[in-house]
Amino acid sequence: MKKKICKLLFVSGLSMGLLSGCTGQEILPNNATQTGAVTGALAGAIIGGNTGSGSGSRIATGAALGALAGGGIGYTVDSQNPAPQQSGGWQ
Repeated sequence: MKKKICKLLFVSGLSMGLLSGCTGQEILPNNATQTGAVTGALAGAIIGGNTGSGSGSRIATGAALGALAGGGIGYTVDSQNPAPQQSGGWQ
């Protein structure tokens, strides 16, 4: 059972990491929402897996709650950042 949970955590973490690289707006400073959601989901899945029996429902619940919390914190950080300025370049 532990191997199955570890395999699930590894595959889900790997897929979230790969998918977060496909957001397309990495140059702009306003991507804390995406980073927070992915980081929160990973942390929530790990915490959910380590509490109680470590069942799949606890892992999924922890990942969902972590993604919501991380996304909310990231959105707050993004809203406090100033808008990017256009500077230089050809006129």
